[in-house]
Amino acid sequence: MQIVAALYIDDMELRQVPGPSTRIDLNGVQFSGPSPAPLPVTITPHLVVIVRNEPGASPTGALEVVFRRGDVQIARNVQPVEVEPGKFAYRLVRGELEFDEPGTVEAHCRIDQGPATVVPYTLLDPVD
Repeated sequence: MQIVAALYIDDMELRQVPGPSTRIDLNGVQFSGPSPAPLPVTITPHLVVIVRNEPGASPTGALEVVFRRGDVQIARNVQPVEVEPGKFAYRLVRGELEFDEPGTVEAHCRIDQGPATVVPYTLLDPVD
């Protein structure tokens, strides 16, 4: 299994098109945002991880997402992934990320201890 993409989003919709084929419409793709309240604050951005499974491969695996601030792990999510060989799937991950000050957290996403796809999220100062 491989991670095709990992992005922070506001919303997503699935729709069928002729084929049969499926489209994933992602809305509000982002890598940063203003703090919703005075700091300290906990935010829960939505991370979507899109996964592909090669033909002939095992249909099961484990998706691990480790949220890091520098070298410090601040949250972790592990969940099973089942994808038919030759198909695609997605998983949603919500980490509870605590911020005492503006800064960046990186989500290190991997399947079955494979290579990591790293996705940063930067919390900005609150908007007045």
